[in-house]
Amino acid sequence: MTPPRAAELVGDLARLLLGAPLPMSVRCWDGSRTVVDGAPTLVVRHPRALRRLVHAPGELGLARAYVSGDLDVEGDIYAALSFPDRLPARPELRLDRRALARLTRPLLRLGVLGPPPAPPPEEARVRGIRHSLRRDREAISHHYDVGNDFYRLLLGPSLVYSCAYFPDPDATLEQAQEAKLDLVCRKLGLQPGMRLLDVGSGWGSLALHAASRYGVSVVAVTISEAQADLARRRNAEAGLADRVEVRLQDYREVVDGPFDAISSIGMAEHVGLAQLPAYAARLHALLRPGGRLLNQAIARGPSAGPDRPDPRSFLTRYVFPDGELQPLATHVRVLEETGFEVCDVETLRRHYALTCRAWVRNLEQHWDEAVRSSSPGRARVWRLYLAASALAFERHRTGVNQVLAVKPGARDDPLPLRRPDWSPQATSDGPQPSADAT
Repeated sequence: MTPPRAAELVGDLARLLLGAPLPMSVRCWDGSRTVVDGAPTLVVRHPRALRRLVHAPGELGLARAYVSGDLDVEGDIYAALSFPDRLPARPELRLDRRALARLTRPLLRLGVLGPPPAPPPEEARVRGIRHSLRRDREAISHHYDVGNDFYRLLLGPSLVYSCAYFPDPDATLEQAQEAKLDLVCRKLGLQPGMRLLDVGSGWGSLALHAASRYGVSVVAVTISEAQADLARRRNAEAGLADRVEVRLQDYREVVDGPFDAISSIGMAEHVGLAQLPAYAARLHALLRPGGRLLNQAIARGPSAGPDRPDPRSFLTRYVFPDGELQPLATHVRVLEETGFEVCDVETLRRHYALTCRAWVRNLEQHWDEAVRSSSPGRARVWRLYLAASALAFERHRTGVNQVLAVKPGARDDPLPLRRPDWSPQATSDGPQPSADAT
């Protein structure tokens, strides 16, 4: 009997998973292949890739196969990730065990069946009570403590790991990140002598910008050791160590308020729905009356409801352990119930799509260096994650929003009568950088 060809078996498994033919070319370890004109190629390097799918049907099995290198994509990564949208109905990637039983003999002949392979070492295993201080530190370390050299390659010189703000579609990533940092400072109304708390401060780019351009003093808190170390070095090199204090500290441990302004950029996604009221209350308590909070967070679509993290999803296992996305309405409601007045909301969804594509380009252009500075699996995680994120923002499945809120209680109304032009081109409205800031 002629042994089965692996590419044919991949097609059979795809029909079981998707309910339709796979709209991609396939090339397998035994030399067999199928061709779909104009489509990217799915490269199955080892029978272990299919074994991972048999034991973990769906997203987790596919993720493990890709991260381990057992499965690869040649061609346009965006086209490859778009294939579910070309199917009659968006699949849930579930394997019919009865139908799978009919493939037992060819699976055996090709060496696919066997014990489950060990997950790639890049898979997260956090322990303890969800969103406790200890577990949050483990989750943050998994994502951010993978090497500052890796992030320099990925993010570029700005070292800003949040949505940029593009003055126009042709702006460079560095120009767009500079514009975003200034946008945040303008919305917060920063003036010389003010005290800013930057929650989830990353590698310190916003703190540096606010201190050097707006003459404020900054307390920057992060629970990533790698981020804190590099942020302190950057402060010293810029001569700003006296204006910027970088702390390896959870926001829940900050007790030396009040602050004139608080920024939280891309941090609320790590908080979790159950902890959002306590998060908002803590920031409210740390802010002086009349002070401004800028909360920027990725959001699920308006009809999605609150996020319930899937422990078998790619994002949970490889990217953001314990991360949760909430709709914009949830963030606004929690802030208002805490006592904030929400004054302005701006969506940056299209900007984040451009940002993610720029990060993917950086990664692909510096692929060999990125692999050397982290691991092949880690580089593959970030390529898959950022390319999929770009598509999610472009197709309205995910958004990102800046919410500006004020703590009432000041004698004077802290906001101007008219909404200022906070865009990068603004020259007359809204707060201006300090002329003598250094």
